[in-house]
Amino acid sequence: MADTRDPKPFRTLASIPAPRELVMPKSEEENLYEEVERGVLFTKVESMVGWAMNQARANAIWPLGFGLACCAIEMMAIAGPRFDVSRFGAEVFRGSPRQADLMIVAGRVSIKMAPVVRQLYEQMPDPKWVIAMGACSSCGGVFNNYAILQGVDKIVPVDVYVPGCPPRPEALLHGIMKLQEKILLSRPELGPIPRRRLKKKGVA
Repeated sequence: MADTRDPKPFRTLASIPAPRELVMPKSEEENLYEEVERGVLFTKVESMVGWAMNQARANAIWPLGFGLACCAIEMMAIAGPRFDVSRFGAEVFRGSPRQADLMIVAGRVSIKMAPVVRQLYEQMPDPKWVIAMGACSSCGGVFNNYAILQGVDKIVPVDVYVPGCPPRPEALLHGIMKLQEKILLSRPELGPIPRRRLKKKGVA
């Protein structure tokens, strides 16, 4: 015997066709107002310039090309085709601190090397950022003695810490991505606008 049951025994309101709504034609003024509302964006110049500056800074990071210990080998690996840091716009390793805006402290910092690292940091133009790569640069690592600086944050301000001994290149890439997020959320500092002094009438 065939099953004669109704597959949809319950009626829903959605199955009942709704009456057609009467749509009143809009006036020309209302159409114009909607068009303007759709195509006009209100913002501040400061916000727009800040957004553009942060986008440029975050996607064009130039690291300083120097290494201190074994972490530098992992840092060099990110520039190769396997990890390809150029996807993030940070492949331009500079040989001069005056052309760099990111210092990657890769390895242990000895007490003798600390003034040199500080001098390199001071020679970098603003804005500048620092990544402490590995346990040695973050907290001294296994070298808990008088010759090794117990954390590079004692001489330069650190923005991102990358843990590991040594950390994999993927970990450094993650640190660069976190730095990009920090740059995008920061508020760029705009310097004072120089204004020419207007000469008073009758004054030479």
